[in-house]
Amino acid sequence: MADVLAVGAAWLEARRRESLARAVTYCRGADSVELAATVGRSEHEELTADGLVVTHRTRDFLVAAAELILGGEAAAPAAGDRIREDAGGETAVYEVLSVGGRPCWRYEDAHRNTVRVHTKHVATE
Repeated sequence: MADVLAVGAAWLEARRRESLARAVTYCRGADSVELAATVGRSEHEELTADGLVVTHRTRDFLVAAAELILGGEAAAPAAGDRIREDAGGETAVYEVLSVGGRPCWRYEDAHRNTVRVHTKHVATE
């Protein structure tokens, strides 16, 4: 019997790419791949040594895990990678980053179809 939840998660990932995504370019060094990404955001809280709570907000890109292929091989996001997005005639550049010692990405669903990549804006070209 088919795993109904896995089938449903794959269906939802396909609908996300079709209806809620825009084209971006994921770059690592000389390697790059065009992806259909949905833009989101996350808030990360960090407790400083002084006892202050600092909130960091990241611009997140949700992409299909199976489509993140760099240099001919499946890849996981890494801090320092770049995501380039068309921004009305200009190109916005975002850098993948880790916030507060947490990983720079996470799976968005239990079936590992979608990856949420945390970034910050670093340039406009």
